[in-house]
This record gives sequence, C-alpha cells and structure tokens, in this order.
Amino acid sequence: MKNKILAPSLLSADFSQLAQALKQIELNNGGAVHIDVMDGSFVPEITYGQPVVRSIRPLTSLPFDVHLMVEHPETQVDSFIQAGADWITFHHEACVHSHRLIQYIQSKGKKAGVAIVPSTPVSAIAEILEYADIILVMTVNPGLGGQVLIPSCVKKIAELNKLREERGYKYLISVDGGINPTTISSVIDAGVDVIVSGSAFFSGELKLS
Repeated sequence: MKNKILAPSLLSADFSQLAQALKQIELNNGGAVHIDVMDGSFVPEITYGQPVVRSIRPLTSLPFDVHLMVEHPETQVDSFIQAGADWITFHHEACVHSHRLIQYIQSKGKKAGVAIVPSTPVSAIAEILEYADIILVMTVNPGLGGQVLIPSCVKKIAELNKLREERGYKYLISVDGGINPTTISSVIDAGVDVIVSGSAFFSGELKLS
C-alpha cells in the first residue's frame, strides 16, 4: 500500500468527538481528512457546514479533503476555502460549468477534484480529465455511510488509470464508498491513489501500514 493516501471520512466519526477523531486519523497513518458536505438536496442527508470545518481546522495539519455533495457547488467554494479546505471536490452531475469551476478552485491555490456517482460513466468527464487534480469515483450512491461497494464501479478506476498512463494526465484517482479490508485490494489493483474510508476506519477494521 506504499504511496497510497488514506483519507478517513469524518461522516463515520462520532460528531461529538471530532477532535478525538482527528487524532485517530493522525495516529493511524491518515494522509488527509475527508469531509463530506451534504445539503439535503443533491443527497438526502444534511451533515455539517463551514462553521464545523473552521472550528476543527486548527486541530490538525493534515489537508482537508472537502467533498461537496451539494447542488450549485460553485456557490460554496469560497466559503469552504475560507474555512480551511485544501482540496475541494464537487460533483460533475451538480455543476454545468465543471471546467470553469476547476480553474477557479485552482486559481485560489487549492486542489480541484471532480466526483462521479455510480451511474455516471468516465466518458462524461472526458473533456475535463486533463485539468482536474483529483477524480473521485463513488463506489456507492452518495449520501449515507456504511454502504456496500458496487463492484462494477471499480472498472472506472482501472479506466481512469489507463487513460492517465496513455495520455500523461496528472490527476490522482480517489475512491469513496464501501472500502473495507475485503474490498480494498480490488481498488488498489485497479490503480487508486486516495482511499476514502469511513465506517471501516473508525471501527478499527481498516488501516494502512
């Protein structure tokens, strides 16, 4: 698992003990903190917003990987940057002008990520692959923690890895959804770089050495 980045998702942490959750991430080789922002519209649930991100920012030096599962993500980018986000990933399905938003995020000195849900093929983002810093493949339908990985989605990771090698793209491939000790080898074999894990990480099942 050398050179893989573990990005535990705070969605599965105890919200009343976020400082302790961040310490757990640091002590168990976490390379980033994945922060799922949900608006109750793009996905059913509502999680946390800018005030929470701002309040926990001083507690760790790890990069904050903010995953905007929201409608009109372009309206939220500035406030999450101000709150302390280092990487901002938005859903291609929720944004008409993805290329413009990638450029805007990068102009602020942050990494720009594009996420796709299980029903979205890699071909849908073909025109923006060369510009993105991160491509996030959702291997469950977004909105709830503890779901089971959809095996067909792993093929997208392999496809993205192949395109990167063939065309010299520089993006990192991230995966989110159903990652546990049983499924992690399949996504690593497919070529993933960033591994988001929530339930399995905070239960102690999953660790990267």
